[in-house]
Amino acid sequence: MPQIIPIRDLKRTAEISDMCHNSEEPIYITKNGYGDMVIMSMETYEKNMRKYLKYKDIEVSEKEIEEGKVKEAKSALQGMRAKYGI
Repeated sequence: MPQIIPIRDLKRTAEISDMCHNSEEPIYITKNGYGDMVIMSMETYEKNMRKYLKYKDIEVSEKEIEEGKVKEAKSALQGMRAKYGI
């Protein structure tokens, strides 16, 4: 379940840091009752970025397939062997 805290609670930096490290989810910060910011531990951020980049690569690959920017595996491997002398 997401944690939501008001911006005034950011004064308690040590507690907020512990909250971030004890949860694998971001913490939502509100200002005047509305969403304002999101904070998370570096570990959670890096994990989410790795996942995002994988999905981005898949999206690019699917677009290339739709556009016909593909090669047959045999010809691609032959090109690699010729290029690298394998």
